[in-house]
Amino acid sequence: MNLAIRGISANLGERAANTFSNDLHKDLKADFIMANPPFNQKDWRAENELLDDPPRWKGYEIPPTSNANYGWILHMASKLSDHGVAGFLLANGALSGGGDEYKIRKQLIENNLVEAILILPRNMFYTTDISVTLWILNKNKKETVRKIGDETRNYRDRQKEILFMDLREMGKPFEKKIYPILRCRYSKKITETYHSWQQIDWKSTYKDIPEFCYSASIEEIREKDYSLVPSRYIEFVNRDEEIDFDEKMKSLQREIGELLQEEKNLAMSCYVFLKT
Repeated sequence: MNLAIRGISANLGERAANTFSNDLHKDLKADFIMANPPFNQKDWRAENELLDDPPRWKGYEIPPTSNANYGWILHMASKLSDHGVAGFLLANGALSGGGDEYKIRKQLIENNLVEAILILPRNMFYTTDISVTLWILNKNKKETVRKIGDETRNYRDRQKEILFMDLREMGKPFEKKIYPILRCRYSKKITETYHSWQQIDWKSTYKDIPEFCYSASIEEIREKDYSLVPSRYIEFVNRDEEIDFDEKMKSLQREIGELLQEEKNLAMSCYVFLKT
């Protein structure tokens, strides 16, 4: 449907089919994948279904029947070419789920597939107001030189790192939604930060910025038990530390005293007016 309403032609297969139970693109290896799969899809397979699916689950736990999030992740990861990159949206719960999801997430991280995690603002969709996450998987995070269009990019080795970005304070409302976050100066800041972090000269072009981005090492991620929640890594400014609480309390007491006096004066004025 997304392709159709935007006039984009594509090979969707010979017939309508279930992506999981009847994959019509078994041999596909893609350089780029973009997807917005259903969030938290329940009962996506039967208890004993898809247990033997080496192309997708090989090296990982089988995703639980209770939620398809990691089924989608592994499906897309299995479709990447040797230099493939995938970008897809998922509900925030996938960043820290337990059980088999935890085991899969841990293995994805240790296999150097997760490149970046970007948490997006709320109200970006017309059907829900929840905040979601953009995951970026990269099959090749090693040092390499690639020509993309007219640009030559010198990628550094990022195998033991993940970039976290918090975009929740970006964007402006539009028809009660804030999807213009992906336009103009916002998109430029986001993409420049991401691409600068990837490049071999990143130490001179990229820096961790409180409340916006942080480059986490695999050691830090292990210490946080493989959580991919950006707020566990990105520094947040405690603005309360800048407040002199004693002075603030005195100021509040003065304001309350002035308000009480005004109330008293107003009550007296009303009394005099009504009496006369």
